[in-house]
Amino acid sequence: MSTTITTVNVNGIRAAVKQRSEVNPGMLAWLTQTDSDIVLMQEVRASEKQAREALQPALDAGWHLAMSESVVKGHAGVGVLSRTEPQDVRVGFGSDEFDATGRYLEADFDAEFGPLTVASLYLPKGAAAPTDASTDKEAEKFEEKKRFLDGFGAHMTALARRRRHLVIGGDWNIAHAEADIKNWKGNLRSPGFLPHEREWVGARLDGGWTDVVRALHPGLDGPYSWWSWRGKAFDNDSGWRIDYQLANRSLAGRATKAFVDRADTYDRRWSDHAPVTVVYE
Repeated sequence: MSTTITTVNVNGIRAAVKQRSEVNPGMLAWLTQTDSDIVLMQEVRASEKQAREALQPALDAGWHLAMSESVVKGHAGVGVLSRTEPQDVRVGFGSDEFDATGRYLEADFDAEFGPLTVASLYLPKGAAAPTDASTDKEAEKFEEKKRFLDGFGAHMTALARRRRHLVIGGDWNIAHAEADIKNWKGNLRSPGFLPHEREWVGARLDGGWTDVVRALHPGLDGPYSWWSWRGKAFDNDSGWRIDYQLANRSLAGRATKAFVDRADTYDRRWSDHAPVTVVYE
């Protein structure tokens, strides 16, 4: 038996579920078609009550929702949709600064192959490295992301020691390597591709975690999972691969298939991110 897990930044759950046109029925239609057992959501940007209202048809159909909303209204928010109810849910990673900001949620399940913990992560976007021309807000966003990376990195180190199957899926807001961003030369100073960010991801991969999508697609540019709404980025596949599933050693070897559920055309998109799915046998 297998467990199929998807991660997707929904870019606002209330917008994602709306039928935008005849050819774009939205996320609810996608949920009726997916084979996924668990869907990790980021940037829900709604209270739990609002998210449940938006997802009510899916919940009526048997999906279960666990959520961590942000104390800042309409900002961040992560959730776990699952076909079976979680055995336990934990909000945050022990951070006084970030646990109430809707950026991290863990849920435990009993998978066919043993105890499984899944986590949904929405890592801060950050900002470019501060210069004399930077605003105070830009400098603070840069430092905020560094603080998150420090705290969450320690949490991942502790998680890696656990024996149960573990996967952290989400919008990591970091393209780790040149193969993970189409225009890498033009983004060397952009947040999400800064040296210290890429080194941080590398340290996680050296510390017991596997980027299972990359492991199943070695030597391939992409597959990208985010494209700007602007211009021809989507049509030209000029994207970023920033939506990862990082699995610990006990689970990584069970990943047999991974794919990005990229919309056929621009007008069929219900988020600026595409769902990233991995099958674990």
